Amino acid sequence: MSLVPSFFGGRRSNIFDPFSLDVWDPFEGFPFSGSVANVPSSARESSAIANTRVDWKETAEAHVFNVDLPGLKKEEVKVEVEDGRVLQISGERSREQEQKDDKWHRIERSTGKFLRRFRLPENAKMDQVKAAMENGVLTVTVPKEEEKKPQVKPIQISG
Repeated sequence: MSLVPSFFGGRRSNIFDPFSLDVWDPFEGFPFSGSVANVPSSARESSAIANTRVDWKETAEAHVFNVDLPGLKKEEVKVEVEDGRVLQISGERSREQEQKDDKWHRIERSTGKFLRRFRLPENAKMDQVKAAMENGVLTVTVPKEEEKKPQVKPIQISG
């Protein structure tokens, strides 16, 4: 097992993506990254930011974002457009209320706030963004402007 994370295999990193504003975690994938017992709870909660997985695909008509948010209600998620071209998806996963007689054996589900930001290209229609949530998956659709095809005017060749 390698201790050096792969930059090219496995999960794709966004460090080279000019449209992404995500922060790259250099320790992601290391054996000790998520299982250190003496990490403060605030640091574990902030891992919710890194654990929010997003797929971004571009079709002929739109940019489509699919965000895995299991267990969240649509009221706990915000989708915003800021500075004209930045799509921001945020929310908070609350910690389950502990009862006095509860005995926890394991806590692995991340809690806390999450925030993902994406800089969209010029062809995005930011005033027509739509969002829907179904079965724990948020789908954000950003329509694209139609590509303007250059007008071609045929010229008669005299001869």
